[in-house]
Amino acid sequence: AGQRVGIAWLRHTCRQCAFCLAGRENLCPSQRFTGYHADGGYAEYAVIDEQFAYEIPDTFDDVQAAPLLCAGIVGYRAFKRSRPRDGGTLAIYGFGSSAHVIMQIALHRGMKVYVVTRGAEHRQLADEMGAEWVGRAAADMPAKVDSAIIFAPAGELVPEALEKLQRGGTLSLAGIHMSAIPQLDYQKHVFHERDIRSVTANTRQDGRELLAEAAEIPIRPHTVTYQLAEANRALQDLKADRIKGSAVLVVDDS
Repeated sequence: AGQRVGIAWLRHTCRQCAFCLAGRENLCPSQRFTGYHADGGYAEYAVIDEQFAYEIPDTFDDVQAAPLLCAGIVGYRAFKRSRPRDGGTLAIYGFGSSAHVIMQIALHRGMKVYVVTRGAEHRQLADEMGAEWVGRAAADMPAKVDSAIIFAPAGELVPEALEKLQRGGTLSLAGIHMSAIPQLDYQKHVFHERDIRSVTANTRQDGRELLAEAAEIPIRPHTVTYQLAEANRALQDLKADRIKGSAVLVVDDS
């Protein structure tokens, strides 16, 4: 039957530029992405360079593995960019597919996780998964944190998240797109060595690290499945914020 492998968002780099040679291939000017530059997840079959295929641990079935290679892998890079500290504190803004995967890693590392999200069902899921605190607004968060990740594409969250960041803390911005960020006050939001870091895609090393750690924990993504023919309905549910965890398209083997 051959090896069971998965395809992530990053599907090609030149492997020759300064970024690639420095282990930062996610910044390669020649990068290509699955579902954008080439067909991928919305199909029964896909072709990938074996160098960009990931062997799937037996710990996961296909439905469990799918979110790890999409939302999970980008979320994992965002998590790394937030400079997490074992036993430290992490704030998560937005609690969708990426966030609920990363929260499991943070908890496994002994971190206390604070979640800010608007949807009642998302707050319920975060609470059930073991969040230290869950709420609708950053202002209500009862403590400042060492690390923070904004998964929601809402620029207005940036100053709010910075106000809840400890001195020397790091804020990671995980989105491909974000609405306009309001003006920041240097003394209030940035001083005392608070860092703001953006995130671009992933490296293959990120993928290998994620799958190894996910299998060790093991991570159990909360999934909602749709048949491939229901892809449009899945997108509408995603747009309407009706999905708890990760939506997965399933190909009928018959």
